Amino acid sequence: MGTLSDLTRKLRSIWPHLDERTRRITAANEAMSLGFGGVSLVHRASGLSRQAITRGIREIQSGRVLPQGRVRRSGGGRKSVAVSDPALLETLDAMIEGDTRGDPESPLRWICTSTRAIARQLERNNHSISHVKVGQILHAQHYSLQSNRKTEEGTDHADRNAQFRHISAEVKKYLRQGAPVISVDTKKKELMGNYENKGRQWRPAKEPVHVQGHDFPGPLVPRAYPYGIYDIGRNVGFVKVGTDPDTGAFAVASIRGWWRSEGRGIYAKASRILITADGDGSNGWRLRLWKLELQKFADETGLCVSVCHFPPGTSKWNKIEHRLFSFISSNWRGEPLRDYETIVNLIAKTTTAKGLKVTCRLDRRKYPIGRKVSSEEMKRVNLKPNKFHGEWNYVIDPTTT
Repeated sequence: MGTLSDLTRKLRSIWPHLDERTRRITAANEAMSLGFGGVSLVHRASGLSRQAITRGIREIQSGRVLPQGRVRRSGGGRKSVAVSDPALLETLDAMIEGDTRGDPESPLRWICTSTRAIARQLERNNHSISHVKVGQILHAQHYSLQSNRKTEEGTDHADRNAQFRHISAEVKKYLRQGAPVISVDTKKKELMGNYENKGRQWRPAKEPVHVQGHDFPGPLVPRAYPYGIYDIGRNVGFVKVGTDPDTGAFAVASIRGWWRSEGRGIYAKASRILITADGDGSNGWRLRLWKLELQKFADETGLCVSVCHFPPGTSKWNKIEHRLFSFISSNWRGEPLRDYETIVNLIAKTTTAKGLKVTCRLDRRKYPIGRKVSSEEMKRVNLKPNKFHGEWNYVIDPTTT
């Protein structure tokens, strides 16, 4: 026992000063000097595993020297969970897709479900993972931990979550069939001129961009009205920048512009299209002009137009907010939007690490506000409401002649 106790004292005196590799080499050298039974003796004295000591012996005998700064050979060590379980990230993303929220102006997203609940759900789907690792993955995927006060979004509709599930199911069904699925919305209007644009950008030290000292322009100062179409299946954006106030006619004109420019070439065999939209604004479910213009679009293209609106107070859940608008805002942060050409160019240059591409067009046409749609005109809209909340979910079929 004297040999073991002496060896234990010897190794423990130097152990705190060694890294993983030098511990392995030191233990292997001691085992080799002890001869038969040396590996077991050093294992008991140092606590290092027999496999590690054996690896160290092989390293000494082979004469292989690791590059400076490395403690393991390239590729050594425990594999990351993304490597050992390649389907995990896809499963996680699909599982929380319907619960994703976030600030439309930020690329960060957030969810209400706890990491423990997510880990349990993944376990049921044959993915062994701890709640701590779930949290690490969510942070790496740009999810943000938010306070409880943000889980409430005004007065919740009783069927809010059921509508989310309905939209999710419809999107998945259309994507499986290869049909176009687009998320649409109007980004907030922007002032044209040398006004402050929130955010910061890298510039030479002490050389900030000088802008107007106030942001209270008169009615004659031009505004830009960006209307976005995000192709969910292809991760591609299309933005129409209008110079006239946002109306239902402008919203559908933007969708028509996307279809003529990109959609009909990519989805040449499509017979229908799914549009997910907010519940208010120029594409709101109450707006008659929106539905009348969609009827014209259906007649022109021959497409059956399915529409799903998000419940009141949940516009930030629309995909276009997270997948397109947040990155546009990030791309032009700190840059004064002096003219329409600047806006168009900045939007068109928006990209992401996941391959987002954006096309932008300027639309100088006039779209008068206050357009009234009569009941007689509405009778010509071939609208078929869904059995589940037909005011939010409906199909507009082409008019047969």
